[in-house]
Amino acid sequence: MTKTIGFIGLGIMGEAMSTNLIKKSGCQIIVYDIVSEKIEALAKIGAKKAQSIKQLSADSDIIITMVPASEQAMQVYNEIIKSMRKNTLCINMSTIDPDTHLEIVKLVEQKQGNILDAPVVKSKAAAIAGKLGIYVGGRKEHFAEALPILSCMGEQIKYMGSHGKGLYMKICHNMLVASIQNGVNEMLVMAKKADLDIEEVIPAISMGGGQNAYLDTKSDAILNEKYDPAFSIQNMHKDIHIAKRIAQNNGLILPALDNSIKIYDQAIKKYASFDFSITYKVVKENNDL
Repeated sequence: MTKTIGFIGLGIMGEAMSTNLIKKSGCQIIVYDIVSEKIEALAKIGAKKAQSIKQLSADSDIIITMVPASEQAMQVYNEIIKSMRKNTLCINMSTIDPDTHLEIVKLVEQKQGNILDAPVVKSKAAAIAGKLGIYVGGRKEHFAEALPILSCMGEQIKYMGSHGKGLYMKICHNMLVASIQNGVNEMLVMAKKADLDIEEVIPAISMGGGQNAYLDTKSDAILNEKYDPAFSIQNMHKDIHIAKRIAQNNGLILPALDNSIKIYDQAIKKYASFDFSITYKVVKENNDL
């Protein structure tokens, strides 16, 4: 029997992810978002429209959530459990605080549902292409059940362990990306101050150990100052502050993380809706360039 998948959250990533499910999964896809135009856009390519989270939950065998932050995720799951069927599999693909996800696990399991955390890495282009990386936490048998669905959205899918471990891995990943990014920003500022041709600096970096995926993929955007959001300042700001809370709770001293947070705290005030690569502009401004 064909399963019905409910998808909640049709933002930059969720719209592309649900589109791939419609095209590839062979399942009936029901969609919901607080912005009705987003629901209408997916309906035009074959999705069924949900009038509410409660309706979507009642009609779905599998429920995927892709919302911006912990508060929204908790609100969504408080609605989901009101009408969720027994043995429904929930897949929380939102990047939220792992502790919040563990509270959501309790809510779902109290209603005899099942749940995985499955946050994604890479950005809009990979979501459109169905080539996301996905880290998964939860019970192995539920991972096996979800794998065909996740494979419609990602090409690298890694099981990380028990509940919350996918989210911990995502936060570790983004903490590292932010540090690499800030190293790139500072390197480019120094190169500019030394009157080096930035268009030559970027391929020169690739000749040695400084080569990195961030510079390789974002160099054109940085050179051309094109900061259309593939992954927003707002989202990375949220993620590294989650990392900071985890570090504090575990007594960790992580100066590179602290430095990244300083830059993002500046960026969020002026550039919240822009792509996270605009942090280069923040570092330039700090140096009057």
